[in-house]
Amino acid sequence: MEDIKRDHQRILRRHRREKKELEDQIQSMKRSVPKGDREQRKQLRLNIARLQAELEQRHLRELEKFQEKFPSSHALDSLAQNLAKLNLENRHPHSSKARRRRERREAEEREEQERALAAELEPLEDFRKEEEARLVAILAARGLEMKALPLDSQCMFRAVQDQLPFVATVDGLRRRVADYMRRHVDDFLPFFNTDDDDDDEEEPLTREDFLAHCEHVARLRPWGGQLELRALSHVLRRPMEVVQAAGPALLLGEQYRCKPVTLVYVQYACSLGEHYNSVQPLRAGAPAPAPRLL
Repeated sequence: MEDIKRDHQRILRRHRREKKELEDQIQSMKRSVPKGDREQRKQLRLNIARLQAELEQRHLRELEKFQEKFPSSHALDSLAQNLAKLNLENRHPHSSKARRRRERREAEEREEQERALAAELEPLEDFRKEEEARLVAILAARGLEMKALPLDSQCMFRAVQDQLPFVATVDGLRRRVADYMRRHVDDFLPFFNTDDDDDDEEEPLTREDFLAHCEHVARLRPWGGQLELRALSHVLRRPMEVVQAAGPALLLGEQYRCKPVTLVYVQYACSLGEHYNSVQPLRAGAPAPAPRLL
């Protein structure tokens, strides 16, 4: 029984940690989207809602699976329910009715939110397929294909690391980026965004805010965005090219005359939302791109 209880507590601790990690990821995703781009902000809100819903559903499935595996784990829940029933004897009769009404109203609100979220997310599968086909076509025209990388907050730095002709660690790249941005605050501060979606009248962020962000980049491994990618181009003295399905490739550090590091920006194809992959030469026998998507 004690082992089962410890396993249950371990699952709950992991769930709390994953929720905190998702919160950090969401803050980094917000920073990566230009404040004035309302279309991307709208898509960002959809991505955030999807991530939160997927995490909550996965946690519920894990707890249900645990309870199926260890039915005796219901004992603690049964004890709590019995104590709750005993407490009802000392309550005013109207309090139980009010509680039931409140719980019913909350359940209806949750169901309404789930229906609205499902309606918003329904078109995303088509977006994923179209985005993947477009990226395959764009890269194949260059003799390249996408190289998948782990889905985490290190993906942008890993995509750069993967293509460097010398050995570098992701943490080392982060530290160099943070140091460069600290030394060139005035070049980056005007483009440093807040996490707020629609407040166009807020006060601009301060130098201290940006320096705190640099410390965050170096130590806490947040998701990288355009600021960090631009700093990488200067640190490595190489252009950074971002291939995307929605428009022309973005080129940063074009003043450096050498072969660019090419990253693939994926907006819909990953369950975590926005993501960066690397590229590699197109392998023989790889499927040809669909001409209609070029």
